[in-house]
Amino acid sequence: MAQYGVPIPRSGIATTGEEAKHIALDMGKKVAVKAQVYTGGRGKAGGIKVAGTPDEAEACAEQLLGTRLVTHQTTEKGVPVEKVLVEEAVDVGRELYLSIVTDSSSRKPVIIASPAGGMDIEEIARVSPGKIIKEHIDPALGFWPYIGTKLAYKLELKQDRVRPFANLLAGLYRLYMEKDCSMAEINPLVVTRAGNLIALDAKLSFDDNALFRHSDIAQMRDVKQEDKLEVEASNLGVQNYVKMDGNIGCMVNGAGLSMAVMDLITQAGGTPANFLDIGTVNNTERVVNAFKIFASDPDVKAILVNIFGGMARVDVIAEGIKEACHTMDISIPMVVRLAGTNVAEGKKILKESGVNYIEATGFLDAARKAVEAAGGAA
Repeated sequence: MAQYGVPIPRSGIATTGEEAKHIALDMGKKVAVKAQVYTGGRGKAGGIKVAGTPDEAEACAEQLLGTRLVTHQTTEKGVPVEKVLVEEAVDVGRELYLSIVTDSSSRKPVIIASPAGGMDIEEIARVSPGKIIKEHIDPALGFWPYIGTKLAYKLELKQDRVRPFANLLAGLYRLYMEKDCSMAEINPLVVTRAGNLIALDAKLSFDDNALFRHSDIAQMRDVKQEDKLEVEASNLGVQNYVKMDGNIGCMVNGAGLSMAVMDLITQAGGTPANFLDIGTVNNTERVVNAFKIFASDPDVKAILVNIFGGMARVDVIAEGIKEACHTMDISIPMVVRLAGTNVAEGKKILKESGVNYIEATGFLDAARKAVEAAGGAA
């Protein structure tokens, strides 16, 4: 953000209490010690501590480092704290919210601003929807200074802060576009008692498909902050995988169908262990790799394969299932529902494969059988 003209506090990264103390000494003032983790809600979970002296900064860092921080956005296991940010304290006058995200409905970037900074934007929208200010940007025309001026007045900034705010927003938009962000969020954007604008905390999300253009950003990835199975899935080329807290492993082709499968499992009394969309696949490798993920997940007590072949061929999926079961020890009950292109060939391959599976004739039938196979009552 500093590279794009967005004002930020002075800060430094520490991995030990002693390093935190030295950074605080250099600051020469009160500091905030922030856990560096892939989650929001750190403050409420005790992941941000204020230290008045370097010795206090050392103590705060030692309290955080080596622990696991549990917030409302993490699982009950939390995420590991291996680094802290030691940041100069700011004399806050006002807290604002500012972000740029991709609006899929309008197919445009949208600036979201609010005078109610410091809160989650979802919470602001719930309790004070009138405080949400939106401004769409035509990507063909780009950002113009009048947009920043208009938003500054809507945020009721003083006259001498209008131009600095417009310049800050212009920098944030350039960052959002040039770094291929899906979200660039500042929360809170503070106005200090002296009248200065500072991005006191921020989050940036990047489009994975554009990371080949940004090797410096790709190198910042910390896989220790991510779910191990999601990292393994990514390494195996299974990109559309999200770990969940249920016990029924789902392998489906198509994001919409995957979500529908999860809904039906829940309706049948079960809980999905994952979201997994293998996409339009006409090779067996991705199917085999999906089964490797199931085999690595101790929570999975049953597998539900629900395939509707359009461009994807059912016979190729069936070959992948056959290969996976013959090359791995898959002792978990498996329910298979197949429909679509080359379905007759696919069913024949499975029946002649020697693979032990439960055949389902319909969508809801498959969900009920999977719940039953996992040990739950449909």
